[in-house]
Amino acid sequence: MEIYNIETGNFKCDGGAMFSVVPKLLWSRKYPSDEDNLCNCAMRSMLVVDGERKILIDNGTGDKQSAEFFKHHHLNGEADLLSSLANIGFQPTDITDVVFTHLHFDHCGGAVKHNEKGDGFELVFPNATHWVSKTQWNNFSSPNIREADAYFQENIVPIKEAGKLRFVEKEGELFPNFEVRLVNGHTPGLMVSIIKNENFTIVFAGDFIPTTANVPVKWLASYDLNPIASLHEKEVFLKEAVENNYILFFQHDIVTECCSLVQTPRGIKVDKCFSLADIK
Repeated sequence: MEIYNIETGNFKCDGGAMFSVVPKLLWSRKYPSDEDNLCNCAMRSMLVVDGERKILIDNGTGDKQSAEFFKHHHLNGEADLLSSLANIGFQPTDITDVVFTHLHFDHCGGAVKHNEKGDGFELVFPNATHWVSKTQWNNFSSPNIREADAYFQENIVPIKEAGKLRFVEKEGELFPNFEVRLVNGHTPGLMVSIIKNENFTIVFAGDFIPTTANVPVKWLASYDLNPIASLHEKEVFLKEAVENNYILFFQHDIVTECCSLVQTPRGIKVDKCFSLADIK
């Protein structure tokens, strides 16, 4: 098995949104922000190559939305999805599976693009089966008023119309060595991926735990729809992660790709930080 970090670019969001009721005096010591209180966040994806399978987890924003829309999210950085794949020797046609943690635009927008004529859409990964939880699909199909602005029909509907979308209805092993866990605090049916090889277990934390600064149980993002559920889900999962020496891979932490965890008298905290390439 080979596991790669796939950078797709960065975006900015308000520090208060990232850390909710945690005062800036505290979170600013853990995560940087600019003079406008904006935190620069990565949009990392992950490529898991295991035998013939080439599994891409999430894929950034894509470029289908308007310049006006993207202006509000302050896209930045030189990396993009397809260049990052090409840099490690893979083409879009190589991808066999795309796993969506959930369907907010910054996680799934890169799977569909405008066609050459500009009058329709086509799949970026035409040979891939695309996976999303049935619960998240139902939420996308009938969104609540708070989440509606994060969902775009053109990001997902072309995949379903092409017959390339599959629904995950229960947690467990999706592929050999690749488990999905369902959590509901951030959005209903978010899928956390847990990948195991002979040397380590790595967790694609996604928006469940977006940055190292969000590791403490109470340090939630305001984006979480159900913070009480998030608190419980994090508490249970972090205990499991420490007991089993899981490595966390952070989708949105601009500085840190991965970390290990440690139990302390004051709760579970970040232990060591490192890049994915450093893991042996």
